[in-house]
Amino acid sequence: MTDLRIAALSKSYGPDSTVLDGLDLTVPGGALAAVLGPSGCGKTTLLRIIAGFLRADAGTVTIGGRTLSAPGVHLPPERRRIGIVPQEGALFPHLSVAGNVAFGLRGTDSSGRRRRTEEMLDLVGLAGYGDRMPHELSGGQQQRIALARALAPEPALVLLDEPFNALDSALRSGVRTDVRAALRTTGATAVLVTHDQQEALSTADLVAVVRNGRIAQCGTPQEVYRHPTDPWVAGFVGDAVLLPGTAENGTATTALGPVPLAAPAESGAPAGPRDGTVLLRPEQLQLGEATPSGARGTVTEVCYYGHDAMVTVEVGGLDEPVFIRVAGPVAVRPGQQTGIRVTGAATLHP
Repeated sequence: MTDLRIAALSKSYGPDSTVLDGLDLTVPGGALAAVLGPSGCGKTTLLRIIAGFLRADAGTVTIGGRTLSAPGVHLPPERRRIGIVPQEGALFPHLSVAGNVAFGLRGTDSSGRRRRTEEMLDLVGLAGYGDRMPHELSGGQQQRIALARALAPEPALVLLDEPFNALDSALRSGVRTDVRAALRTTGATAVLVTHDQQEALSTADLVAVVRNGRIAQCGTPQEVYRHPTDPWVAGFVGDAVLLPGTAENGTATTALGPVPLAAPAESGAPAGPRDGTVLLRPEQLQLGEATPSGARGTVTEVCYYGHDAMVTVEVGGLDEPVFIRVAGPVAVRPGQQTGIRVTGAATLHP
C-alpha cells in the first residue's frame, strides 16, 4: 500500500513565524486528499516538505511504511518516488509532449519509454499528441500532460499544487474530472492543495481543512460539510447560517423557531438547557408562508445564478441577515416580506 502518514509535523521560518504546528494527516493508499485552507495556513509548506524541497523542524513523513522525513532523516526529492503537478503545468518548452511525459522514465529502454509514454497520453485523453510542442497546446491540455508526466514513473504519491488555478471556470471542471479519472485508473495516492472549497468537496475522497498550521478537521466531503467541527470550519467550506440558540431535549430554540438537532451534536450532551451556536446550511431554509412557530423577515438582496439563487433576508432579533438558497425561479424581490421555514436538522456548537 502507498498510504501517506504525517505525524507531528512542524516548521517555522523564524521565532515568530510558525507555519506548521504539530500537523497530523493520514491519506489511505489510492485516495485523493484535498488540503484546503486560507492563504498563509501552511498548505504549500506542507507540500514542499512532503516533496523533500524543505526540511521539517520536527515530525515524520512516511509513504507505504517508508520513512521520507524524520529526526535525522531527509531523503532527497529524487529518491522519494513522488510525482508533482505544479501550477500552470510547467512543461519543458524545448521538449515535445512525448519528451515531457518520458522525462522521468530513467533506466528504461527506448521501446519501454515509448510504450509507457503512449499509455500515459491515452490515459489523459491526448493520444496522438506526442509530436506536438507545449506552446501548441491549450491550458487544459498542458495540465493533462503535466499529470501524464507525473504518473509515468509510477510514483508512490502524486502532489497537485493548485493545478487548475490558471484555467477559466468553464474548462476547470472538465480538467478536474479528467485528472480525477486518471488518478483512479492508476490507483495512485494523491494530495491536492487548493483554496477552492468547491474544488475540494467535488474532487477529493478526503478533505483536510488546515487552520494555523494544524488540521482543523479531516473527513469525507459530506462529513466536513454536514458535520463541521466548529463554526469557522463550517463557514470556510461553504455558506453557513449561524444562529444563537438554546438547546434542550434535542431541539434548539432560535430566532427562526424551534430547530431539531442532529444526533451527533446531542450524543453525550449534559442534561438541561445549554446555549450555543446553531449551524444550518442555506439550502435548509425555505421561503414561503410563515408557520405559527416560524419566522418572518424582509428580503434585502437576491443573487441569481441560473441553477439557483441566494436570497438575503433580515430577521428581527438577529444581528446578521440569513442566507437562503433557492432552486429554480425566484418569486421574491428586495423589500418584500417573507416567511422562513427550516428543514432538516442543525448542529449545535457550544
